[in-house]
Amino acid sequence: FLLVLFAAAAFGQERYLKPVDEAAQDASFLAFRTKLIAATERKDAKYLLSIVDPGISNDFAGTKGIASFKKEWKLEQKNSKFWGEFLPVIKNGGKFDGEGANKMKHFSAPYTYSAWPEDLDGFIYSAIGGENVNLRTAPNTNAEIVGKLSYNIVKTEDQDGVPEGWDKVSTLGGMSGYVKSEFVKREIGYRAGFEKKRGKWVMTFFVAGD
Repeated sequence: FLLVLFAAAAFGQERYLKPVDEAAQDASFLAFRTKLIAATERKDAKYLLSIVDPGISNDFAGTKGIASFKKEWKLEQKNSKFWGEFLPVIKNGGKFDGEGANKMKHFSAPYTYSAWPEDLDGFIYSAIGGENVNLRTAPNTNAEIVGKLSYNIVKTEDQDGVPEGWDKVSTLGGMSGYVKSEFVKREIGYRAGFEKKRGKWVMTFFVAGD
């Protein structure tokens, strides 16, 4: 009986960050994002640069501008790492986060950044980005499955000795194990901001870290 009570209490501590996508609340932004996703999938550097704001923020050190953006990402190269980093950002929801009358003129993505719980440190915690993600006893696909995670908030444990492609995590309800890194979404990972200026949507920042 006590074990059942303990398990129930632990389960009650679980927290989740389920997908949030407010894009459809503004038809102009939804159309813009749809076109941007298509351009990103075909690695269309010309189109991408056409929607970059002249004063885009590229990091937290104060580096701004298209010239710095081009230098960082080398979009003229088809193997630029930009496409792989950017696509998951714009395909994973987000929220309008402007202030007052300008609320609908600012959009931040992905949802794991814009909807992140304010009371949780993004350097310590992450969110599982998927349903029924296998939690295993060891970092390999042959290891025993000890649980299924669906959008759980997880604590990212010490990764020393953990092979690339895997993360060691523990849930707030007490489950622990290993999951594929592709399902671990961090608030401090790459995120993008968009603003409607003079009737046109532009990207005003693309950064990672803090």
